[in-house]
Amino acid sequence: MKQNKYDDSIFFDKYSNMERSKKGLEGAGEWHELKKMLPEFKDKRVLDLGCGFGWHCRFAIENGAKSVVGVDISQKMLKEAKNKTKSEDIQYICMPIEDINFPDNSFDMVISSLAFHYIESFQDILNRINKCLSSGGDFVFSVEHPVFTAQGTQDWYYDNQGNPLHWPVDKYFTEGTRKAVFLGEEVIKYHKTLTTYLNDLIKAGFEITGLVEPKPAEDLLYTVPGMLDELRRPMMLLVSSRKK
Repeated sequence: MKQNKYDDSIFFDKYSNMERSKKGLEGAGEWHELKKMLPEFKDKRVLDLGCGFGWHCRFAIENGAKSVVGVDISQKMLKEAKNKTKSEDIQYICMPIEDINFPDNSFDMVISSLAFHYIESFQDILNRINKCLSSGGDFVFSVEHPVFTAQGTQDWYYDNQGNPLHWPVDKYFTEGTRKAVFLGEEVIKYHKTLTTYLNDLIKAGFEITGLVEPKPAEDLLYTVPGMLDELRRPMMLLVSSRKK
């Protein structure tokens, strides 16, 4: 069975209380950069993989998208998404994103936010996206940065007083499973190098149009605890591309 940590009640409650969960897109440290990479939504058919609470789905509709399909493995996440959604042009589907099998030319745009580091094969999901995306269609996604996922524990190295000294990077070129601690709970993630992300995109028939290692928005640096430390190493990788 595909990993579904977000339907665990304790984990879900912790996630729901995160700043980005309560404030939506404006509470996400990378949103000020990601939104610049998104193409025009007007009259587009959009697929959101790992849609969570549906923030990007609703943003797409609010900016002129014709229709949106949000896919997520978590029933709890989708229940919250449906509660926050008023538009009838948004459809939510509960299934693992690894299992999507939409017909050819179903969508004009595919987006995904911080989901692909939870799946083992990036190449497989790219092939599935390529199949359902129209020619010239846009594919924009974010993942945890390979520097962030490499060592596995995903935590700082601290001094005796509990101050973060540095971010450990180890086994960078050894791709595969990592057991990380997120919100005090163990979750399974999959480390991939920057080379893998970019070359797999090219091999799958996509042209890379943008690449950003985002710093947090200026207004979040002094209002969200721990945000200043996000300037010390990249946490996320944002990529925009287009199907050839």
